Amino acid sequence: QVQLVESGGGLVQPGGSLRLSCAASGLTFRNYVMGWFRQAPGKERDFVASVNWWGGTTYYADSVKGRFTISRDNVKNTVDLQMNSLKPEDTAVYYCAAGRRITMTLNDYDYWGQGTQVTVSS
Repeated sequence: QVQLVESGGGLVQPGGSLRLSCAASGLTFRNYVMGWFRQAPGKERDFVASVNWWGGTTYYADSVKGRFTISRDNVKNTVDLQMNSLKPEDTAVYYCAAGRRITMTLNDYDYWGQGTQVTVSS
């Protein structure tokens, strides 16, 4: 079965950096668009970033543009999210997702990981 497993979350001070990773199995990874979403307490799950099948095209939410970078490795079947200049408002559970077309819409993604907590606090 398809599994997406996120790692790399944790507690970081404002201005710091974290790198999230998502390992995929049970699917032909190179055939899927990969995305990152996040959900803060009491809020909806929101789009963060996505990358197309070969990694040549990326999209970002305005709130993270210039601070976050999404990348993928189609040999290792992983997708990473490098997060720099973190702010308290970046605190959320971060989810990895796989879909068939590049989109910012949550419902267009077919498979989801279990999430990893990122907390930005001093």
